[in-house]
Amino acid sequence: MAYSVGLTLYNLTARPEPGPAPPRPMRPAGRLVWLHAPSAESLSGIAELGRRLIEEDGIAVLLTCPDAPALADMILQPPPPDHRADLREFLNYWSPEMVLCAEGELRPALMNEASARKIPVLMAEGTQPRLMADRDGWYPGLIRSTLAKFRTLHVTDGTAERAFRKAGADPARVQVSGRMEKAPIILPYLEAERASLAGLLAGRPVWLAMAVPQEEEDAVIAAHRHALALSHRLLLILVPHDLNRAPALAERMETTEGWQVARRSAEQEPEPEVEVFIPDQPGEIGLWYRLAPVTFLGGSLMGQGCNASPMEPATTGSAILFGPRTGVHAAAYGSLGSALAARMVASAEDLSLGLSDLLSPDRAARQAHSAWEVVSAGADVTSRLLADIRAILDGTT
Repeated sequence: MAYSVGLTLYNLTARPEPGPAPPRPMRPAGRLVWLHAPSAESLSGIAELGRRLIEEDGIAVLLTCPDAPALADMILQPPPPDHRADLREFLNYWSPEMVLCAEGELRPALMNEASARKIPVLMAEGTQPRLMADRDGWYPGLIRSTLAKFRTLHVTDGTAERAFRKAGADPARVQVSGRMEKAPIILPYLEAERASLAGLLAGRPVWLAMAVPQEEEDAVIAAHRHALALSHRLLLILVPHDLNRAPALAERMETTEGWQVARRSAEQEPEPEVEVFIPDQPGEIGLWYRLAPVTFLGGSLMGQGCNASPMEPATTGSAILFGPRTGVHAAAYGSLGSALAARMVASAEDLSLGLSDLLSPDRAARQAHSAWEVVSAGADVTSRLLADIRAILDGTT
């Protein structure tokens, strides 16, 4: 069979990990589910799925992901090599009742071993079926037969669905589900402080430039200058990526632009005559998102990549402007962009135009609502996956 040839060739390229296996905690008693995130892109959604399994179902969760941070209540382990001996030892130790993988990464040796043990395997957030980067090659029929061993393949959109079908997946097993809910971003803030500042800003248009690196300061200043000509009461809340730059920024804008500037660390408030307010104290990010109907996320225009997740303003009702350098948040920006829930600006001039457009309260509100719908849709995807997992564990499917 072509599959046997392909799997044989694949296994011949495998090399067991040298040395002893990494330290492992004792396996908890009872039911255990193995969740695998191949990269940081899917980690947040997988982590939220795991959190709900632990809290709502009392099931132990083993999470494998390269370079993942420690997550409360989850057993974190490095992914095992896709090698028969390593996998047998890994599965013997952890004995998961089921496995869930993400993104479309295929591990043929794992799927073969899981199939032999009758361990169900699901795919979540599938985008493009592919072998692991260090195991890529030509193996006759291997991708098709590996896909056939998944119980269900949950993919992100129609493009992903076509990719999986073209690779040989059974159309009846492919479901267009979308992206999972991300781990909730709960940014602390004091409600009394928010209410006080909201009262002070009542009736004023406000925009926020968050985590702005030095190389983007000119673009933000130019955008504010342009927008002030359209809305003379507009307030810019400018949070520098390096808070130590606040004094130099304030002095520049006061002397060069002639603006009234207030700084948080100097116990100054955004009084009606203030045109730029610089919060230069840590730990208050959640407060500024909740006060600004429009947010530009710094680092995405000319920096090294966006310095904050777009889900932060999306969950607090702020319309989003961002540049092309999305960094590690590319998937989140893709979801928001495809739903017209965030606006990309390609240059400093685009930032000025985009900001001026979103100064219309109706436009900003529509975009913010679309962003909230993207966040809410992720919760529905996670709930569908949980339903699948529960049905498998209960033996009803």
